[in-house]
Amino acid sequence: MTWNRNRLTEKLGIDYPIIQGPLGGLSSQRLTAAVSNLGGLGSFGALSLSPEEIKNVISQIRSLTSKPFALNLWVSMEDDGAHSSDEAAFNRSLAPLASYFAELQAPRPQYRPYSPSRFEDQARILLEEKVPVFSFIFGIPPKEILDECRAKGIVTIGTATTPDEAVAVQEAGVDAIVASGFEAGGHRGSFLRAAEDSVTGTFSLVPRIVDVVDVPVIAAGGIADARCVISAFALGAEAVQMGTAFLTCEESGASRIHRETLMQRKAEFTGLTKAFTGRLARGIQNRLMSELEQERAEILPYPLQRMLVRNLSIAAEAAGRADLMPLWAGQSANLSTCTEVSVFLNSLVEEVSEIADPLTEWSAKRRQKK
Repeated sequence: MTWNRNRLTEKLGIDYPIIQGPLGGLSSQRLTAAVSNLGGLGSFGALSLSPEEIKNVISQIRSLTSKPFALNLWVSMEDDGAHSSDEAAFNRSLAPLASYFAELQAPRPQYRPYSPSRFEDQARILLEEKVPVFSFIFGIPPKEILDECRAKGIVTIGTATTPDEAVAVQEAGVDAIVASGFEAGGHRGSFLRAAEDSVTGTFSLVPRIVDVVDVPVIAAGGIADARCVISAFALGAEAVQMGTAFLTCEESGASRIHRETLMQRKAEFTGLTKAFTGRLARGIQNRLMSELEQERAEILPYPLQRMLVRNLSIAAEAAGRADLMPLWAGQSANLSTCTEVSVFLNSLVEEVSEIADPLTEWSAKRRQKK
């Protein structure tokens, strides 16, 4: 048995058990297709897109690759209070940001009533287009959606931040589970308990989930190089999902200033905050994160806070101000060396291949004893 051949790679139809994290709003069709063309599984985070935009993205990815790829959605797309939040709440949350807009000489955003998107409408496009792989976080899709995925041969991958969530996801009938450790960049996808109470590290989470489910487990969170990949296999994972490691690649959808900051020493320090979006997420500790955390200002429900801070992020990016932008990153960001996806992935496969096979055989034998 070799490290890159297992039941998950067979199910997905890929050469290597390496999955590019969906990266939320930092996805790109180029990166998704490039990873898939090189034998991994490219992913695209479509949470903020309309159904028509998702359809166009799928078409564009298919024009770049004939290999399997994944589309990722958020099952829970809003928090309690999003519909009832009013202009007064908007102004209270805007207040601590006002000085930043002034510093950037950018206009303050104006209040607009919330116009929600529906997960079911987004998922319908994935079903109609018969995407190869449908991955999701922040919950479990309705039974009828998962049933239709099975009927259409769409592979489903759910996300768990605790063993209890993993059991719930398996019971729903998914094909594989991402075990997302708290080292991961971006949002915590917790759904059974508060995200603050679901912050288990990858090295503890992966073996605990492997021991309570029968479907393949994909390790995620802080995985940035061959050492991390091999460690994940030793813990019983059958694949890894890497987000920040691919974010620095030129093909990613991250801005130039975001990619450059990830390659600097300051990326060594990350933190979890709700101040950027209303949901707990990990990014590089910078002036914006520190000051908003100290202010303890009122935070709008997701996605209202995300839309508010997005206005500031656009202005800061235009001004080249990394200190005033949310910069999503995992705890291993300072290990990221990728500037070109083909060089990074080929090197990763070569390094892992040198020492991974004995560990893979050991992990496979241990699973058989369960």
